Amino acid sequence: MKPVETRLARLARKGDQRAFAEIVDLYKDKLFHLAYRMTSNRQEAEDVVQETFLRVYKNLDRYDENQKFSTWIYRIATNLCIDRLRKRKAIYSLDAESSDHEGLDGYAMLPSEDRTPESELLLSETQRLIHEAIATLPVKYKSVMILRYLQDLSLQEISDVLEMPVTTVKTRVHRGREFLRKKLEHKL
Repeated sequence: MKPVETRLARLARKGDQRAFAEIVDLYKDKLFHLAYRMTSNRQEAEDVVQETFLRVYKNLDRYDENQKFSTWIYRIATNLCIDRLRKRKAIYSLDAESSDHEGLDGYAMLPSEDRTPESELLLSETQRLIHEAIATLPVKYKSVMILRYLQDLSLQEISDVLEMPVTTVKTRVHRGREFLRKKLEHKL
């Protein structure tokens, strides 16, 4: 028996709008959290989610029912986030070279997320420091760390989402953890 997402995708492919709406309901929050963790920007995260669903809708006929639907949709969203971060890094890196911000990469110059007193209370100091450190990771480590520790995907699922060997995923998780450890050892 096929998973519910696969059945919904099949129905949506045939034009069933309610089935597609159910797919949106199942994934909108998960994709928003993924995109928000990767971009650290609410508006960009919302844009990524919207673009993800547009691409899913336009490409339903290309979905391979032999693979998990979640892997396919996470791959689309992750790639969109990575594209945005690469574009953003190029812009900020150029600015960093021509300013007084020597030694900072583009991620260090990213605007911080909009914080409210309520959200500050909800996040413990440790969580905030960890999230800030993750936001500064290079893209190739950031995506695997977010998928592994914030989205709780297995190494194999990350391998499927990012279309890279599990050994590469393991290496990037290890290096990402080392990067975070060095960043956090002075702050915690």
